[in-house]
Amino acid sequence: MSERTTSVPDALIPPAAAVPAHRDPNVLRWVAAYTVSMVGDMVFYLALSWAAVQNGTAAQAGIVTAVSAVPRALLMLGGGVVADRFGPRRAVIGSDAVRCGTVLAVAAVLFVTDPGLWLLALLAVVFGTVDAVFLPAVGALPARITTKDQLARVQGMRGLGIRFAAVVGAPLGGLGVAVGGSAAAFAFAGLLIAVSVPLLVSVRVRELPPDEATPRDDTTAWRDLRAGLRHVRRHRVLGPLMITIALGDLGFVGPLNVGLTLLADERGWGASGMGWVLGGFGTGAGVAALLLTVRGRVPYAGLVAAGAIIPGAAAIAALAYAPGLPVAVGTAVLVGLLTGLSGAMCGALLQTQTDTAYLGRVTAVAGIVSLGIAPLSMPLSAAAIGVWGTGPVFVVSALVCALGGVVALCAPGLRRAELPK
Repeated sequence: MSERTTSVPDALIPPAAAVPAHRDPNVLRWVAAYTVSMVGDMVFYLALSWAAVQNGTAAQAGIVTAVSAVPRALLMLGGGVVADRFGPRRAVIGSDAVRCGTVLAVAAVLFVTDPGLWLLALLAVVFGTVDAVFLPAVGALPARITTKDQLARVQGMRGLGIRFAAVVGAPLGGLGVAVGGSAAAFAFAGLLIAVSVPLLVSVRVRELPPDEATPRDDTTAWRDLRAGLRHVRRHRVLGPLMITIALGDLGFVGPLNVGLTLLADERGWGASGMGWVLGGFGTGAGVAALLLTVRGRVPYAGLVAAGAIIPGAAAIAALAYAPGLPVAVGTAVLVGLLTGLSGAMCGALLQTQTDTAYLGRVTAVAGIVSLGIAPLSMPLSAAAIGVWGTGPVFVVSALVCALGGVVALCAPGLRRAELPK
């Protein structure tokens, strides 16, 4: 059985080939909902970290802010099964509504009392658990609102939404804390997520044909999970693509998070200098997302992804040896442009190469790599920098990232992969 949308028949949804995604009101509603929800996430995590610092030690605050990653990583494969069995639209709306209600409830509690760290830790666990359903469903939904020839453009639009959320989310969260403390910031985050819910309800989806839908009556969830993993393992593009994504994220996350902080401190750039470098990265990544949004399709997608990963990795290594802040900012722009382009290509290939009925589970596999495995490189990077310094660690991380490009070049299916016309 597949997800059904009785209010809007399929015949009333214009084919995406006739309406480019960036001009399709249905797609734009989805992008708006996703962007507003991501801004709410940014405000939420800032409010969570601020409240944790105010109620405990630095170590306790770190545990509270990190604890949401545990259920998200452990349960995301199950969330992918839920998205495919019950439909991504239903899963997205339900999980977003739960996220909204939970955050607003905690905000109300904080307005009247100070329950301490236990409530914040519980909130983080709940938020991470619901994210385990929300994130795979978000990844599976675009294929239901447009056709494959527009999925690459939707990936670019989604990238622009992420960049927008990163730019405005932290300042809005800081404003909420400054105006009314953590309670006000949580309330603001909840209201932003609440705005996304009716937008998601208004998004129209196509039903999968019966032969493509994930059956719910004669299979178990465990069999569905195994079928999804088997789909990735046996696919000539998806298998090496997951390895490429994993290596790219492992080599990227450490240097561009904890490594950049330590590099800025070592070079005397300060917080403002680090902000300039991060801004350069965001600018480059935003340009890459805009390129994909405007063009809609890039030829030789697999080759472009591999070709962008390797010089992007070299730029990561070069960042540690930048002679001054202006050069570091320029290098960060190049890192953002190249890694943003490779990431967009990998995301677009994942969307277009995966059978629609498996998209929730395949997105979950990629999410575990990015959100479960890659963050492990951050404490390792910090410890390694303490022993060997920033330069060698950035170089090793760049080599790991470049290895992802080598895998893409050595896998014929991925190297020759194209986006649909």
